[in-house]
Amino acid sequence: MEINATFLGQAVAFLIFAVLCMKFVWPPLLNALEKRQKEIADGLSAAKKAKKSLELANENAKETIRNAKAEAQKIIEEANKTRSKIIDKASEEAQEERKKILDLAKSEIEAEKNKAREDLRSEVISLAIEGAQRIIEAKVDQSTDEALLKKIADSL
Repeated sequence: MEINATFLGQAVAFLIFAVLCMKFVWPPLLNALEKRQKEIADGLSAAKKAKKSLELANENAKETIRNAKAEAQKIIEEANKTRSKIIDKASEEAQEERKKILDLAKSEIEAEKNKAREDLRSEVISLAIEGAQRIIEAKVDQSTDEALLKKIADSL
């Protein structure tokens, strides 16, 4: 192999090019590569943190759902108890109202019965008085008395 000026010129140009690249091109490339590596590492770290946060949020959501279900069950049980109390109270009030109505009806029936007795008593008295007056007016003999009494009894 022959070393000539072209080869030496090319070698010198390559050396200058290599030095210039090492001085001006290589550091920004290394900085860009390091920056990109750091961004990727930060992204992976953020992804791991996000994954952990998501798992924690899922666990919290499940716990919240369990608590909400338990709370809903308690509310339903309380509503059922309240409903039972309201039904029992309404039943008791209905029974009391029924008793009042029955007592009122019984007292009205008793009052009507007493009024009917009094009316009947006054009617019997007036009939007895009328019968006695007829007997006294027509007091002729025993057979007439018996006929009048029979007639009075039939009219009662």
